[in-house]
Amino acid sequence: MSITRSKRFAAMAALAVSVPLVSVVAQPAAQAASSKFCTGGSYSVLGKKGAKDRFRGTVAAPAGRFTVQGKYTQFSIDPATFAIYDYAFTGAANTGDMTGGRLTPVYASKVPDHRGLALTSGISLELRDEDMVISRTGPSGLTMKIQAKDCAQGGIFQMEPERGDGAATRITHTLAGSAFYYDNPNFRAKLGQWLGSGCVDPASGPAGPSCVRVTPRVNIGSDAAPKLVLRDSAQVATRVPQPECGPDFTNTLGLTETKDHCGGTSIWDVASGGRMGMVTGEDATEVANPPTACTEDCEAGNQVRGKLAVLGFPSPVPAGSRLS
Repeated sequence: MSITRSKRFAAMAALAVSVPLVSVVAQPAAQAASSKFCTGGSYSVLGKKGAKDRFRGTVAAPAGRFTVQGKYTQFSIDPATFAIYDYAFTGAANTGDMTGGRLTPVYASKVPDHRGLALTSGISLELRDEDMVISRTGPSGLTMKIQAKDCAQGGIFQMEPERGDGAATRITHTLAGSAFYYDNPNFRAKLGQWLGSGCVDPASGPAGPSCVRVTPRVNIGSDAAPKLVLRDSAQVATRVPQPECGPDFTNTLGLTETKDHCGGTSIWDVASGGRMGMVTGEDATEVANPPTACTEDCEAGNQVRGKLAVLGFPSPVPAGSRLS
């Protein structure tokens, strides 16, 4: 499920699981990543189309936000910053549809802070089938690249900032009104266990590419689409604690791993050359090792297909698990 030759989505493939020693919760069962989830997918951007025509070239930047319209997903881009607004699933019919056939907003915005810099070049755009790669540069070595796949689920989006000074870029995610972050109780119930086809024992592992210890999982759900599941997927990026979401906030879960995580916002410091992505479906609920610390010519091809545990998620998500 790669998008370009130089960088790949981490965690693109979801996994069919066989874990003989430990039963795995898998309800509702999201489907493994499949090319069927992208059937007929393609984007239209700035008058260019990626279906039969395909396009690769440079286009002039408009004065204001422009729309990226796909069959399965849609969003808009601010040309000066490459901030994303109004990311949504369209609800188009597909075997991997998680929306129930309705338009489902997920992110109100994904906004990078360039600390006074702005993108100024022409827009480099590549459209081919369901894939889009769009980038733009600015002064002082500023570059922003967005890669997206027009699919019903899977690893379908990532934002990649670079700066000439090598500093990190802070990106703030704000969910749409019907979406929320939650502490996945299926992961919480198996916290500390070792799961995967390579495990000898759930208590001791041993650790390996196909034997991974269960840690807390923060997923994204939607009241508008109970079968929808997503996850922020970071590579060389760190979530910034939000003190206002701590013990005095309305999040009363009392869980040290998520006590400073608000329900509608997450903030990330992304290394220059790192990426901030999004995965959906089984990709969002697999027990996988974190992505490698790579910032150039990254290769994140999945080598463990069918070997990792997929714990699924509850539907609907109980109120007690939501990071309110």
